[in-house]
Amino acid sequence: MHITTIGNVNSTAANAPVRGPSAASAEAARIRKDVDAARNTALSALNNDRFRSMLEQISDPGASGALMTMGADNQGSAGTDLNTALSRYAENSK
Repeated sequence: MHITTIGNVNSTAANAPVRGPSAASAEAARIRKDVDAARNTALSALNNDRFRSMLEQISDPGASGALMTMGADNQGSAGTDLNTALSRYAENSK
C-alpha cells in the first residue's frame, strides 16, 4: 500500500495572515493551530508502520468477512458473552 500526499503540507498557521478584530483573529489563530495539529497527526499516522500495517489488514477483503462473523448475534441478547468472543477470536486467529 502506498499513500501519497497531494498539496502543500506546510504549516497553515505560519503562512496565513491574521486580520480583523483581536477576538476574531484569536479564534482564527486557534483554528489554524488545530488544523496544523490535525495535519501533523495525520501525517504521523501515515508514516507509522504499525498504522500502515493495520490499514492493510482491515482493507483486505478477507478481513471484512472475518470482522462480520465477529458481529453481534440477533438472539435477543445485549452483547456477546466472554466465551463466545474468545471462541470467535480463536477461530479467526487461525
